[in-house]
Amino acid sequence: MISANDLSPSELAALLAFHAEAGVEWLIEEEPLDRLAEFEAMRMRRTESRAAPQANEMAAERRQPVPETTARERAQAAPTARPPVVAIPDEQAIKEAQFVAGAARSLGELRTAMEAFSGCNLRNSARNLVFAEGSAASGVMIIGPMPYADDDRDGHPFAGRHGQMLERMLFGIGLSRDDVLLTNTVPWRPPGNRVPSAREADICRPFIERQIELAEPKQLLLLGNFTARFFFGGAEMIHQLRGEWRELTFAGTSIPALATLHPQDLIAAPINKRFAWLDLLAFKSRPEL
Repeated sequence: MISANDLSPSELAALLAFHAEAGVEWLIEEEPLDRLAEFEAMRMRRTESRAAPQANEMAAERRQPVPETTARERAQAAPTARPPVVAIPDEQAIKEAQFVAGAARSLGELRTAMEAFSGCNLRNSARNLVFAEGSAASGVMIIGPMPYADDDRDGHPFAGRHGQMLERMLFGIGLSRDDVLLTNTVPWRPPGNRVPSAREADICRPFIERQIELAEPKQLLLLGNFTARFFFGGAEMIHQLRGEWRELTFAGTSIPALATLHPQDLIAAPINKRFAWLDLLAFKSRPEL
């Protein structure tokens, strides 16, 4: 039997090349080898070699004299602590929201007041206040449930994929997002896109109702399950609430409102597009539009 020791260097190289092309990665030794132990030992040596210079540097830093600093310098160097968030009882927060919203005489004033409002815990985790945008000249106001991630990041209602889907929905009835006023029931994004709690919705109710009063729309299009329940009441789902005109009253003024599916519902289940299309046709056919 020929062993590797009997081969010339060129023959040995050819044999190794043959094994490599055949997919052989390990050569069988006469004695078993613990490859895991070899790997662990190599890893420990690398760790020790990296730790040695760091230890020497730390020792050298400890030997250096520490410069004296005054109390004032230490205080200036210390990071500024964020003021603690003061929790406001829900009932008090609702009353403050009602007062702040009622005092606003324009949408601009209302936005400024909402930016300074601290009674809703949602604003502590949201990046931006997402306020009404667009034009109320057409008399159409479209209300969604809450800002999603894209809205919260950009600070605009119906951004990202939801906005693109909404634009296609509006285009089908001869409207664009510049023709309507877009807003949300809740102006701050809940963490993880969860549904706002009942208390959070109650605190935000004065703000959305005041937006409607100041915008004076002729028609309301309510998008999604949460929005329809918020304004219509009850516990029915959007498929039971959609497609039916209802009258809502704000500051003594009655405004017709129609609920339909949210763009997210159409993205998640394209079959919903046919229901939304029927609702949009009903919305377009109303004489006020």
